[in-house]
Amino acid sequence: MSPRIGMRPRLVCIAAVLLAGCTVGPDYVKPKVAAPDAYRFAEATAEETANTEWWKQFNDPVLDDLIAEALRNNKNVQIAAANVEQAAAVLTQVRSQFFPQVNYSGNVTRQRAGEAGQSAALQRLIGNPSTTYEVLAGASWEIDLWGRIRRQSEAARANILATTEARRGVILSLVTQVASTYLQLRGLDAQYEIANRTLASYGATVKLFELQHKYGRVSQVNVEQARSSYETAAAQLPQIASSIARTENGLSILLGRNPGPIARGKAIDALVAPPVPAGLPSQLIERRPDIAQAEQSLISANAQIGAAKALYFPNIPLTAGFGTTSRDLDNLFSGPARTWSFAGKLTGPIFTAGNISGQVAQATAGQKSSLLNYEAVIQNAFADVDNALVNRRTLLEQQAAQERLVKALSEYERLATLQYKGGYTPYSTVLQAQQSLFPQELSLAQTRAAVHNALVDLYKVTGGGWVQIAEGTADAKPQQRVTTP
Repeated sequence: MSPRIGMRPRLVCIAAVLLAGCTVGPDYVKPKVAAPDAYRFAEATAEETANTEWWKQFNDPVLDDLIAEALRNNKNVQIAAANVEQAAAVLTQVRSQFFPQVNYSGNVTRQRAGEAGQSAALQRLIGNPSTTYEVLAGASWEIDLWGRIRRQSEAARANILATTEARRGVILSLVTQVASTYLQLRGLDAQYEIANRTLASYGATVKLFELQHKYGRVSQVNVEQARSSYETAAAQLPQIASSIARTENGLSILLGRNPGPIARGKAIDALVAPPVPAGLPSQLIERRPDIAQAEQSLISANAQIGAAKALYFPNIPLTAGFGTTSRDLDNLFSGPARTWSFAGKLTGPIFTAGNISGQVAQATAGQKSSLLNYEAVIQNAFADVDNALVNRRTLLEQQAAQERLVKALSEYERLATLQYKGGYTPYSTVLQAQQSLFPQELSLAQTRAAVHNALVDLYKVTGGGWVQIAEGTADAKPQQRVTTP
C-alpha cells in the first residue's frame, strides 16, 4: 500500500475529529436537594387532585367560565407566551451558527483612469472609461471545535424551557388569583346582604320607636338608641359597596376586560370546597413551575461557563466564494469570467488583559448564583406548603368558633328583645346585643371566604398537572370582546 493511500484514512479521521470537536466547560449535573419526608401540617384526608381542574369542584359554572375567559384573554399570559416565542427565536439564531452562512452580492463599477503616460494603442486596448460587472456568492462556516456554539445552544434551549415554565407560573398564578378574587367578591356580597338585611331590620325598629314615642310609650332616648344602631349598619354599606366595586374592577382586568360588573354564581356558603391536594415534599420539586424555571436558569448559567472558556482556544472559520466578473455584460456568465476562492483562518488569543478570564469568572459566579437561587426556591416552596396547610387549619378552627359565637349572639339578641318587650330589661340591653352581633356576622362571612381562599392558595403552592390542563385553555385563540359605550 502506497503512503499516499495510507494517509487518506488518517486525514479523514483527523477531519472528523476536528468537525466533531470537544465541548469545554462543566456538564450539567442535577443538584441533590434534601427534601423533608413529610409536611409538618399534612392533612390525613388529602386526595390526589393535583392533576384535575380543581376549581370546577366548587360547582359554580360562573367561576368556571371566568377562569376559562381569563386564560384566553389575560394580557400577562399573552406577554408570557410572547416571551417564549422570543426565547425560541434566540435559539434559532444561535443554532444557525452550526451551518454555513451563504450570501450573495452584485456590483457594477464604471471608472475612468488617468491616461497620462499611456500610448494611444494601450488606451484603445484597455478602454477608458471602463465598466466592470461582478456577481458573487459567498459562504462562511465556523468549526465549533471547542463547543462554544454548542454551549450557547444549550444555554438558549434552557432559556426556552425557563420561559415556558415562567409562562406556566403565570397561568398558575392567574387561575388561583381569579378564583381567589371571585371568592373574595362573593364574601363581600354576603357581607353586603347581611348589612342590608340588618339595616332594614334596624330601620323598622326606628319607625316603630318613633311611632311609640309619638304616643308617649317610649322616650326619645330609646328612639336615638335605635337610630344609632341603624346608622351603624348604614355606615357599613358604602364601605362594602366600594370594596365590591374595586374587587370587580380587579377581576375584570384579570379577565382581560375593561373595568366593569362581574356575573355572580352561587353564594359563598353554598359553594362546595374541593378536597385538599395530596403530595409529598419530594414531588413538589417536579410539580411547581417556579422550581422548574429556576433549574433551567441554572442549566443555562452552567452552559455559559463552557461558552466563556471556549474563548481561550483558537477560532477556525472557513470561507469560500464563487462568482463571475467581466468587463462585458454579455460575457458575465461565460467560462472565462468564473472566479472562486477558498480560505481557512486560525485565530486565537495571546494576551487579552483579563478579558476572557473576566468572562469566565462572571459566568462561574452567575452559575453559583443560579444554584443558590434554585436551592432557595425549593426551600421557600416547602415553607409555602406548610404555611398554606397551617393557615387553612387555623382558619377552619376560626370559622367554627365564629359560627358558635354568632349563634350565641343571635340567641342573646333574641332573648334580650323578648325581655325588653316583656318589660324586664331596658332597650340598652337589646342595643348591646345588636352591636355585638352585627360585626361578628360580617366577620363570619369574611372568614368563610378566607377558608375557601386558603384552599385555593394550597393548590397554588403545591402546583401539579392542573397547570398543564389550564395551559391548554390558554393556548386557545384569545376572544375579542365588544364593549359598548
